[in-house]
Amino acid sequence: MLPYKFPLTSGNVTRFFVVFILVLLMATGFMIHNAVNAWLTEKRYAMEDITQAMQKRIDTYRLAAWQIYENLAADATSRPATSNLQETLLHPDVFYVDKPRRKTEALIFGPHEGAALEMTNRMSGYLDTLWGAENSTWSMYFLNGQDNSLILVSTLPLKDMTTRDKENAISNIVEARRAEMLQMANALDERESFSPLRRFTWQNDYYFTVRTTFNQPGHLATVVAFDLPVNDIIQRNMPLDNFRLKQDAVPLLAENDDPTSSTYVTWMNPDIAVTATLPGTPLQLIYRVPITGLVVDTLHNLLWPLLANLGLLLLSLAGLLLLRQQSLRPSENLSAELESQRLLNEEIVGRLPLGLLVYDFVNNRTIISNKIADHLLPHLNLQKIINMSDQHQGVLQATVNNEVYEIRHARSELSPHTQLFMMRDQDRELLVNKKLHKAQQVLDKNHQARQQLLQNLGQVLQRPLQDVIANLQQLGNEQDLEQLDVSLEASQSLSRLVDDIVLLNQLETLDWAPNASRFKLQSLLDERVGEILPMIRRKGLSLTVANHLNSDEIRFSDRRALAKILSTLLHYAVTTTSWGRISITVTSPKDRQDRLSIEVVDTGAGLSADEMANAEFPFLGETHQDRFGQASGMAFFLCKQLCKQLGGQLEIGARQDIGTRYSVELHAPLEPQPEREEKLLEGVNALIDITVEDVRKIVVRQLENWGASCITPDERFSGQQHDVLITDEPERLTPWSLLVTDDDPGFTPLAGNQYRVNFNISSAMQDALLMLIEQQLAHGELADDGAEQQDTAQLFTSGYLQLFIETVPDDIKRLYNEAANRDYSTLAQTAHRLKGVFAMLNLSPGKQLCETLERHIQNCDETNIKTTTSEVDTYVKDLLQQGNQ
Repeated sequence: MLPYKFPLTSGNVTRFFVVFILVLLMATGFMIHNAVNAWLTEKRYAMEDITQAMQKRIDTYRLAAWQIYENLAADATSRPATSNLQETLLHPDVFYVDKPRRKTEALIFGPHEGAALEMTNRMSGYLDTLWGAENSTWSMYFLNGQDNSLILVSTLPLKDMTTRDKENAISNIVEARRAEMLQMANALDERESFSPLRRFTWQNDYYFTVRTTFNQPGHLATVVAFDLPVNDIIQRNMPLDNFRLKQDAVPLLAENDDPTSSTYVTWMNPDIAVTATLPGTPLQLIYRVPITGLVVDTLHNLLWPLLANLGLLLLSLAGLLLLRQQSLRPSENLSAELESQRLLNEEIVGRLPLGLLVYDFVNNRTIISNKIADHLLPHLNLQKIINMSDQHQGVLQATVNNEVYEIRHARSELSPHTQLFMMRDQDRELLVNKKLHKAQQVLDKNHQARQQLLQNLGQVLQRPLQDVIANLQQLGNEQDLEQLDVSLEASQSLSRLVDDIVLLNQLETLDWAPNASRFKLQSLLDERVGEILPMIRRKGLSLTVANHLNSDEIRFSDRRALAKILSTLLHYAVTTTSWGRISITVTSPKDRQDRLSIEVVDTGAGLSADEMANAEFPFLGETHQDRFGQASGMAFFLCKQLCKQLGGQLEIGARQDIGTRYSVELHAPLEPQPEREEKLLEGVNALIDITVEDVRKIVVRQLENWGASCITPDERFSGQQHDVLITDEPERLTPWSLLVTDDDPGFTPLAGNQYRVNFNISSAMQDALLMLIEQQLAHGELADDGAEQQDTAQLFTSGYLQLFIETVPDDIKRLYNEAANRDYSTLAQTAHRLKGVFAMLNLSPGKQLCETLERHIQNCDETNIKTTTSEVDTYVKDLLQQGNQ
């Protein structure tokens, strides 16, 4: 049973949005209702607090009025007047009472008896105590029924305000209060009355007046009135102008008001009134709020929720309109889309390579069909096909007009009465399969023919090319002709190309397999350097080979394959490099000693992306060429295949106009070697005076691997001796020295004790050093006993020994000082003087050393000057030791 799906129709979407909008509006209304109700409840609670405070204040001053009348006024009348009280006449019938305490000030209005002054003093003192801690404006009015005078005690500066102007505010207030109090004194049935809320005109203080009447037999009634402020008991967020105080009346209760409560909320058009009753008085305090103020406060409190609801409402309306217009409401555009969809479906069904039929058996009509199905439908019994397919897993064969068709049947999951039929022409499919099989056979035969052709072509060309190369080499040895060298190079390039073709064909046919064996890595590098050296010299490039491994290391891998990879990459690098150098770096990862990493870096023009694509397939991109030839388009692909066969990989990185880096990483385990007790050059000290840093590191690494000790010119000058000198500058050559270069095919003698050697070829470097050391040892054995004794005989027999001891050591010191100060003119004179001494005494070694020193002084070669000076010093010290014996 299929799960129920909510139909996404126009009516359903409209109903959903309408319900959502109604819920949103109801939520907004409930939120506003709660906010208004909370606001009114807050005001009702505030009104209750205000009325309670006003009631407490009224009760307090009821007691104060009784105290003033019963105690203060009565005692003052019965006692004689105090002589130290004085009064000052401010205006006619207005007297100011001088008193020591100045919290309150008192005025007496109208003619009065002498006891009135004492009574005023007592009242003022009592009120000083009562109002001492208050900051608001308080006033008390006492209408004396005996002499009809009016006493005013207030915290206001009465004296200053009264003397300032006759028609002042105090006089107006007193006259109004006198009239009210006289009216109340004449009313026999009213003992207490209250005034509405009033405001002082000169300050924003609101107050109301409490009047209390005391009757006296035979006299006019006495009235005590207090002005009670309300500013200090009303909250600041409730404007004072909105408060009203009136006589109590029957309140109109709202539906949600509690009848037992003292506060009520009523509607007073156009305001809302919060009314609170004072329980001990016939008064009502009314707080009137304009409807606009209520709306503004509510919006201020609900600003963000209302904005959010408004945004949701607008989004809902916009979504409803957009969905109805764009997606759900039928339109001409939608009809056109449906028509185009129908045409596309018919085109797809019509182009199917098999017959497709969708048939509705309830209505007996064809829903979908193509030409193949329409052609076969009259010849088929669909009901019989359905019955038979149920027995054969929905697949059966039928023959129509001697053509075999495979018919597949399936039922629709959505409509059980709709059946699907697919009809495939078996005869045509068999014919297509036969054609494909035949085409594959032809393709395989072509591949095999191409492989055999390449193999036979390589075998046919290899022997004639080898013969041509051998003849050219023999002819080049007999006759030194440049044209022969060019022909030999071209023949060798052609031979390498043929070898690459043969090897690549063997790799493709899986006829080649690695032939791993033990080999010495350094000898392999020396062979590759000797092979590529003529091309390096012809283009004027420099070559450096930095083998960071031990020169005696033996690895286990396919030596011929590794040599082929290195040779191919070096030839390619030389072709792409017009100037600069090519460097080879050999390392092994510390964590994987069984891996061998070789990097070939050139400073050529860099490879393009099309050229590097040749690593994926030969001759995909155009290769570099120089004036001597063009790089092979199959070089990268061949090297990559060989690296895969050796368990490694080839990576090529290039930058335009900067150069190319070829990184080869192979699996070549390190073979165990027996440890030698003594290395080849153990005990030999070599002075390394090489300017180029890379060359110096390579030479030092080679010598240290062979056991030699390497020192620098600074160490030699400090007194350390050396056996051989190795330098890259011809001007610095001395006896027993090697001149290292990168373009020599091996080593070449320059003099009897000087050789030029290629530092990149380890075997040539080693042979030159051994030959130099052998010559040095042979010369030392012959010359130490014969020539040296013969040279020094004249010195010891001629009587010049004492003069030699006194003069020559001083000249040696001068040589050191003048060399340190670089005073070459004086240094040349001292060397020439020493040469004359050695020549006069027939000391040939000393004379030769001085001549060498003079040549170095002419060239300003500071390093060799220091070295030769030290040799002269050593020679002189040896002579002095022989003379002392």
